[in-house]
Amino acid sequence: MSRTCRLTPLSELHALLVTPLSGPLSRFGRAGAEALAIWAEAAAVLPPAWQRVQLTLCDAHPDAATAMRRGLASRPDLVFGPYGSGPALRALEGTEHAVWNHGGASSRLRWPEHPNCINTLAPATRYFRGALEAVRRADTSARSIALLHVRTGFGDDVARGAIADAERLGFHVTTTGFEKGEGARAARGVTAADVLLVAAGFEDEQAAAPVLLQHAWRAAAFVGAGVEEVLRALGDRREGLLGPAQWIAAAAPRPNEGPDAAWFAERYRARTGSQPPYPAVQAFAAGVLAARCLREAGSADGAAQLAAARALECTTLFGKFRLDPDAGFQVGHEVLTVQWQDGARRVVWPPDRAERSLVVPR
Repeated sequence: MSRTCRLTPLSELHALLVTPLSGPLSRFGRAGAEALAIWAEAAAVLPPAWQRVQLTLCDAHPDAATAMRRGLASRPDLVFGPYGSGPALRALEGTEHAVWNHGGASSRLRWPEHPNCINTLAPATRYFRGALEAVRRADTSARSIALLHVRTGFGDDVARGAIADAERLGFHVTTTGFEKGEGARAARGVTAADVLLVAAGFEDEQAAAPVLLQHAWRAAAFVGAGVEEVLRALGDRREGLLGPAQWIAAAAPRPNEGPDAAWFAERYRARTGSQPPYPAVQAFAAGVLAARCLREAGSADGAAQLAAARALECTTLFGKFRLDPDAGFQVGHEVLTVQWQDGARRVVWPPDRAERSLVVPR
């Protein structure tokens, strides 16, 4: 699904979103599209040259690079990339235009390999950092970690970051890698340890979890445990699990740029009938940040957008924004760590945003 557009007058800012609108990631891509539509209609604070936003959507499934090239034919002023690390990487291959990356957590989305990428979310290498720091503080006797991860770019990213953080904190790590679709089989070969970490696609985590949770872990973390619905089928066995979350409404900061979480949530519910998931907040924040950079730059020129983003430090409803000056990683935004307690996700790390203390052993 794509919607082409005519060339627009100067008073109309043309924004392009290339994201999965069909296929396995469509639920997340469509959430981002709804959120950016809210930004375009009600929250885009633009420089005087533009009075309104025209948002064009291009379906990134099944080929994000082709979709990006197709969308760029309409000569957009702003370009927003897709949800998903794989689609985001492929979309960047299709253009040299500045792209606001709100959906791809891959560490490959870095400078100078992708000099046109503006990252708004923290990289996947930091997904388990909070869980490990929280466990180390609460349980000094924990020494060993069993790490199960899928051998994909995303899984390798999460695993690499977890190993580095674990070694820094004094843990010994045993790693088991597996191919996509083999999560349940690989889970049967995981050796006992104090702490379990699982980084895979949601389907593989769902398949591996019942096998893994037959063991008594002092702490257990799954990437999917940070998302409301992913491990719901576990029922009571989800209690105590840890997971990373890019955003939780209860821990949303007070912004100094753009609307707050309550404003956005009210409009998202009115538009969709549901609470905003994290991909929606990420996309909305990217719109807020892009408009701020347009005001700073006074131009939609890609180099001017990048220069403004490099210098920008602010806080949106999604969190802090600050780019690493060398690699372009998002270092302002901090990944939250949640634990399932009494049937709900509760933020347990970092300490200054925690709703509850970590419970160990689970």
